[in-house]
Amino acid sequence: MKSNFENFGDFLQKKRTEKRITLRKMAELLGITAPYLTDIEKDRRNPPEKEKLEQISEILSLSDEDKTTMYDLAGKKRNSVAPDLPDYIMEHNYVSTALRTARDLDASEEDWLKFVEELRKRKG
Repeated sequence: MKSNFENFGDFLQKKRTEKRITLRKMAELLGITAPYLTDIEKDRRNPPEKEKLEQISEILSLSDEDKTTMYDLAGKKRNSVAPDLPDYIMEHNYVSTALRTARDLDASEEDWLKFVEELRKRKG
């Protein structure tokens, strides 16, 4: 994942300030305390759960690309899979099979980029 942001907190703070939303107002909209949000933005706490991430996306009117970046940074901070992916993986057994096959064959970034490009071609 390549990103212009140091971490999830940095992303959130920059996107919030771009929208001219104060920290207190953002905390209020999310139903959390301002000190808690400060800790998240300062990278002292993990990002919130998926439901709150969805709220953040809506409040900040994030583009699809920014939403993906947000999820990736949240997963990285938690040292886990991006929070928008586990449900999809669990609901589709073939995804786990594909991931294991790629792992076992030591698929390269180039292999994955080709696969993604093939899928995007189908989208039209």
